[in-house]
Amino acid sequence: MKIFSVTPVHVDAEELARRRARYRRLAPPGVDVVLEDGGPQVPAQLRTRQDVDVSTAGVVAALARAADEGFAAYLPDCVLDPGVPVTPDGAAVPTVGMLRLTAAHLAATGRRFGAVTRNRAIADALAGRIEGYGLTAWFAGVTVLDLDFEAIADTRRWNRAVRDALDDFAARGVTAVINGCSAVDTDAPHPVELVDPAACALRLLAAGARS
Repeated sequence: MKIFSVTPVHVDAEELARRRARYRRLAPPGVDVVLEDGGPQVPAQLRTRQDVDVSTAGVVAALARAADEGFAAYLPDCVLDPGVPVTPDGAAVPTVGMLRLTAAHLAATGRRFGAVTRNRAIADALAGRIEGYGLTAWFAGVTVLDLDFEAIADTRRWNRAVRDALDDFAARGVTAVINGCSAVDTDAPHPVELVDPAACALRLLAAGARS
């Protein structure tokens, strides 16, 4: 199963290599993720709603230009699911979203879930996506971590910030929290499960391909 992905932000060669290596670690046997940089048409980071909108348009354009190399699906490298349709669009290659796959899976298994994000703009966009997918009944809201862009590649710093948020979700009876960044390695031992949306999405796609 070959999957094409595009970064939602313009990254340098080192960060692109890190993200590609992460997908190689996460991909189940038989799944190959081809990740490309979104290029100068996408912002350097998502700080504002305008950045999110520009990023979405850039990812959509990049997916439209993707070469026909036998891809089974397009999976944007972003928890905000840029370019993912809410209703079927009849495309030859479907664009699927890691947030949609992960959130729907948690809801389908009866779990109330929350999310953590780096900043408020991402939090608002993520909550809007959950609403658009019709999953608000299972959603416990978003906690903003107030982290800068550099924290994405800093596993220890990100996960230290997450632990306090997980404590708060646990106090509210929430047992699963979606990590609101597709490029972070999650390592925050806690009774509340911190769900890696990229890893979850790849597992679900691989299982679907086998069924």
